[in-house]
Amino acid sequence: MVQSLTAQLGLWSWWIVGLVLLAAELVAPGVFLIWIGLAAIVVGILSLLLWETGVWSWQVQFLVFAVLSVVFALAGRRFYARDNHASDEPLLNRRGESLIGRTATLAEPIMEGRGRIRLDDTWWAVMGPDLPAGTRVKVVSSTGGGLTVEASEG
Repeated sequence: MVQSLTAQLGLWSWWIVGLVLLAAELVAPGVFLIWIGLAAIVVGILSLLLWETGVWSWQVQFLVFAVLSVVFALAGRRFYARDNHASDEPLLNRRGESLIGRTATLAEPIMEGRGRIRLDDTWWAVMGPDLPAGTRVKVVSSTGGGLTVEASEG
């Protein structure tokens, strides 16, 4: 089937496959099909150059396509994974970490290592040494949905 399809479409088969994959990337973006589509277009370019040679069989074409797809996907992943710019809001989506260093008053006593405080408009579960309600505490770390506190000096 592959051999007959390649024979019918000729050297343009890779161009068609590449353009279909690039169009599919536009319909369902995920920055993955673009690399496979580019690999197909490169194989199409190689087909223009090597079509008449005896070494450019459909098996070799598929092998080159598979290798180029992997190479382009890894190169694309590396290209998009680079994060060269620092955010002006590094703790934007890490709210618990943004509270480290803040002080609050215990709304509920810390008993057996657990209590609650209110910071801004949110109630937070806290962990720390047993302390009575009304004690000023300082947030020292954030773990999941809870905060670790210690008694504040002052």
